[in-house]
Amino acid sequence: MNVELPLIAFVLASALATAVLRDVLGAIIAFATYSLGIAVVWVVLQAPDVALTEAAVGAGVTTVLFLLTIAKTVRPSGDRVLERPHWPALAVAVLFVGVLATTLGALPEIGAADTTVITSEVTEYYLANAYEEAGVKNAVTAVLAAYRGFDTLGEVVVVYSAGVGLLVVLGKEVFA
Repeated sequence: MNVELPLIAFVLASALATAVLRDVLGAIIAFATYSLGIAVVWVVLQAPDVALTEAAVGAGVTTVLFLLTIAKTVRPSGDRVLERPHWPALAVAVLFVGVLATTLGALPEIGAADTTVITSEVTEYYLANAYEEAGVKNAVTAVLAAYRGFDTLGEVVVVYSAGVGLLVVLGKEVFA
């Protein structure tokens, strides 16, 4: 069963809900749902390292920080007035999504053996030389540690910084 179309529909619906909900708590929950959906998209695209980062930072830390923010702020009293959408901005966003959607047909099927990534010279080089050059017994570890070291370091720094930031905020909450 294809999960891509329902997953994309879910992500788009949660993004739309995030944008149109006027209740702040509802918008935060919709945003967390969106982030979790994007993490699942990364898993389907076979990028678990990116999925883990999205789940930890997007759905986890960011949601907690948003919830702490609304817990510490006071809602203004009075009637809530719904604002009309900004039609030119909405038109540009819909046009942008439409243009991006036209490119979906050009993408290869996920996991197809004839994709350029699998048959590229770079991939063949990594698989032929990863064990010898990196000195490890796993090609994925060799690529992440030796060939994509700076990228992996950046991901680790982002996740670590988000965790430390969350601990600092929670530490202030506990001792306040």
